[in-house]
Amino acid sequence: MGIYINTSVLRRVLLATALAGLVSACTPQFANHGYIPPEDELEQIVVGVDTRASVEETIGTPSTAGVVNDSGFYYVRSRKRTFGALAPKEIERRVLAISFDSAGVVSNIETFGLERGQVVPLTRRVTTPGVRDNGFIRQLLGNIGRFNPAGFAG
Repeated sequence: MGIYINTSVLRRVLLATALAGLVSACTPQFANHGYIPPEDELEQIVVGVDTRASVEETIGTPSTAGVVNDSGFYYVRSRKRTFGALAPKEIERRVLAISFDSAGVVSNIETFGLERGQVVPLTRRVTTPGVRDNGFIRQLLGNIGRFNPAGFAG
């Protein structure tokens, strides 16, 4: 009165389980971090008219505000892909920069991306010909993902 196990069926079940595990491990996983408002909400902001308060009311509180003399609002979004056991890789990064003049009125609205390791302006609506606080944006885009915990070990 023993238990009969069909080894052929058992092999098939084990093979199917192993195959399902391999296929699921090879499926990329995506993670989104941060927020950039949709284009239809950005179109509601009028350069030279809207203020800090009206921008916050229209598109929400920024991810980061200007660290030098409250120069602007920065909305940051990144997307990472994890493939199997490999380390996550950042595949997209966008920064929306909204600059204000000394009276707190919107002077520039720009969107930047990171293409092949270089900061690239994607869209621009400005009242002045030059981009002023470009250094902070380059630092923000260039330093995300370069954190090395070993450098802080004491």
